Amino acid sequence: MSELFAAVDALVASRSPLPPPEERKRLRTAHGLTLEEVAAALKVRRATVSGWESARKPTEPRGPEREAYARLLKQLAQLYPAAPEEVVHAPDVPLRNTEAGAAHPQVPPPQAPGAPEPEAAGAPEGSRSGTAAARPARTTGPTSSASRRPGARKAATPGAPAGGADPRFENGPLAVVDVEDGKVLAYCTGGLVLDAPARSLPSLVEWTLKEARLGQPRLSRPGRDADPLLVLTEAACERYGLPAVLTEEERLAGRLPEGHPAVRQLTRAEWRLTRRGLGPWARIYRPATGSERACVQLCVPSWGALDPRHWGEAGQLPPAELARVLGVYASRVMTPRGSTAVTGLELMTALHPPTRASEPDAEGRRRSEHNPGSLGKDPIDPVNWPPCEVPDGHPVLKDLPRFHVRGPGEKLFEEAYDWARPMTDAECTLRHLVGIDVNMAFAAGANGLSVGLGEATHVRNPVFDPKLPGSWLVDLSHVDLSRVRVGKEWVDLDGALLPSPFTPKGERPTGPAWYATPTVAYAVELGYDVAPLEAYVRYENGRYLDGWYQRLRDAYLATMADLGVGADLAPADFLAAMDGYKDRDPELAIVTTAVKATVKGGLGKLRERPRGEGWRPGEPWRALTRPTWRPDIRAAVISRTRINLHRKIVKHAAFTGQYPVAILSDCVVYAANGTSPLDFLPYREGRPLPGGFKLGVNPGLVKHEGSQSVLWGEEVRDRFDAPELNLARYIKDGTVTDADSGE
Repeated sequence: MSELFAAVDALVASRSPLPPPEERKRLRTAHGLTLEEVAAALKVRRATVSGWESARKPTEPRGPEREAYARLLKQLAQLYPAAPEEVVHAPDVPLRNTEAGAAHPQVPPPQAPGAPEPEAAGAPEGSRSGTAAARPARTTGPTSSASRRPGARKAATPGAPAGGADPRFENGPLAVVDVEDGKVLAYCTGGLVLDAPARSLPSLVEWTLKEARLGQPRLSRPGRDADPLLVLTEAACERYGLPAVLTEEERLAGRLPEGHPAVRQLTRAEWRLTRRGLGPWARIYRPATGSERACVQLCVPSWGALDPRHWGEAGQLPPAELARVLGVYASRVMTPRGSTAVTGLELMTALHPPTRASEPDAEGRRRSEHNPGSLGKDPIDPVNWPPCEVPDGHPVLKDLPRFHVRGPGEKLFEEAYDWARPMTDAECTLRHLVGIDVNMAFAAGANGLSVGLGEATHVRNPVFDPKLPGSWLVDLSHVDLSRVRVGKEWVDLDGALLPSPFTPKGERPTGPAWYATPTVAYAVELGYDVAPLEAYVRYENGRYLDGWYQRLRDAYLATMADLGVGADLAPADFLAAMDGYKDRDPELAIVTTAVKATVKGGLGKLRERPRGEGWRPGEPWRALTRPTWRPDIRAAVISRTRINLHRKIVKHAAFTGQYPVAILSDCVVYAANGTSPLDFLPYREGRPLPGGFKLGVNPGLVKHEGSQSVLWGEEVRDRFDAPELNLARYIKDGTVTDADSGE
């Protein structure tokens, strides 16, 4: 009998009344529930719950899930009854976003790229917050529908963009394309999800350009709008005939073979691919007609598009969360154009395009002309490069003997610090080693730096000009760090405990060598005369990187502020805020890592080396065809960054008598009696030493990198019999392996 009763109960439950799909969604969002939470409670997939709320093609729950779902909605309806004037539309009627109480459907006011989302607590009705009342469904065209669906809580948190002010790009710069229950969904920024009715890769491209309203406005007036970016999940790859992962051969080639069915399909549809083909980052386009561009960029994380070193676990995130991470990055930096290095370089060009439209002539026509302050549209001819500025194997060096090794008098060698020294007896009596790290050091080094914009002019026996960018052959071996000028006063220091500011290894120069302008200018600042023997100077120059620095600085500071690390915190509060800041929002923490990688990678691209392709020493390689192949600019930024760090070290030593134990790039290690930077940084009443190290989140200020015991440092050096092992490399977590130490 009990089995019969159970069967009757199940039969009744299978017909439990349910409100219309839009009311289901309203009740869920009114209580602040996400699709994931409801799905977990009912033991179904998130996509299943999403289908129950679909405004266009709703599905209906069955069996015990229906009974439980009906019970949930009934309880929520008691908590959040519908307002008398609220109208529930039929699920098959597509609507624009509608504010409550509006007489007619309206498009919500546009939001500037990068503007923070409304806070969940106290958010106005109709906001993008996951706890706000739900809006009716939104469509972007007659054949696609959209709704504020997955990832509501995550995607609507502060820092998640939701489109731009330009109505052409109202759905944001990018979308993550996924397939759920046979349905193609495009997850956009701000929690928006579009139905993508595309059955093939060419039709997906067509839909993106005609209906999706994706893209990003230009970053400068002479520039161009960013092309829409589609990120394909593994399920989307399978749907469109692409492999989920590349074979070893395809991975080494960086693309699918020309004969792959997907490539042939694009060709038949008259779409083209750039020279990098259909790979992790691909561009699908048709030749521009007038000012109209037809180009879509693809990103395939499962093919290695999102390098874990720079994007962490982004490639494994669910679609909504991945759209949020990439969307925040796109709104604050730019739509990714490839790796963070490629994007960093592209950002320079986007902010300073090589050409601009001229003033109208007598007939009212405009022509393309050079954009002042840019690097121009034509690369420097390889034969015109100064031999000292180019890397080994460059065409200008083809006449050198095959195994010739260039020394300091032949090669400009401006690199970051990798220096360490044995600890003194006094330092060994202290208890701890404390590392401090300069925030975005290379970005700070680019700020305000004058760099060459054109070709170099060779000068013999020049008079040094600190305002003139270039490379100088000069002897700085006479600079004695035991007595230097700090400001207007001469001070005596222990020069043996300081690295030389003129070489990456901290060794004192032994004769003439090539240096970038900031390095030679610092020798003059320290109080010593310089007499260059020759130089390659650039009379056409400017602060080309200022806008680039400001864009990346603002992106970093805005994201760190979202993580609870503000720019105006007191030293102790800053250290507390930095403690575990990545755990507060791991997705936004990924963005900070990507921004920093964009800085370093973009600068590295300025001197990109050959990348296979059958290259031989003395032959040109592909990067030389870019106007942005500028090793002189990279050298100047690194020079200034290293000099900025040395200047702070000297100021600190002159005031406190403390000297660094090790330096690696932008990390400096000091011996101290405590584990905090405040145990050795000379703060007085909350104020730092002028010109010295200052704790803070801004580029150029420092944060705590890590602390270890002095005994740890001595034990590591004894174990590997390396008195000058660079402890800055391991100060963060104290882990040292045989491979790290060169064993």
